[in-house]
Amino acid sequence: MGVTHVTAQVLDLGRTGTPFETEFLVDTGSLHCMVPASRLQEAGVKPEGRQVYELASGEPVEYRYGFARVTFFGDETVAHVIFGPEHAEPILGVVALENTGVMVDPASQTLKRLPAMPLK
Repeated sequence: MGVTHVTAQVLDLGRTGTPFETEFLVDTGSLHCMVPASRLQEAGVKPEGRQVYELASGEPVEYRYGFARVTFFGDETVAHVIFGPEHAEPILGVVALENTGVMVDPASQTLKRLPAMPLK
């Protein structure tokens, strides 16, 4: 699979922080989104807990996580976001994509909106 990026914005659930907007790597191998911790804090996102995640290298690592409004392609969803390391590239995970009815077309490596949200 190639590399696909999309501009997305992250904000706290109450819309009280300063939105963080940048290019996110679309990662269909990642369930959740990841943003550098300082950017989530600036956006007003609060940590809710800790969880162990497996890196692409297979290494387990524990990160804090919270919940945020994530907006891209003109749609907004609430997503599980990981408080990542400061050098981490922001990642848009597959759950946020599915929640907004967006998929990655494997042939063109572009994002496509589904014509309707599946309920089956």
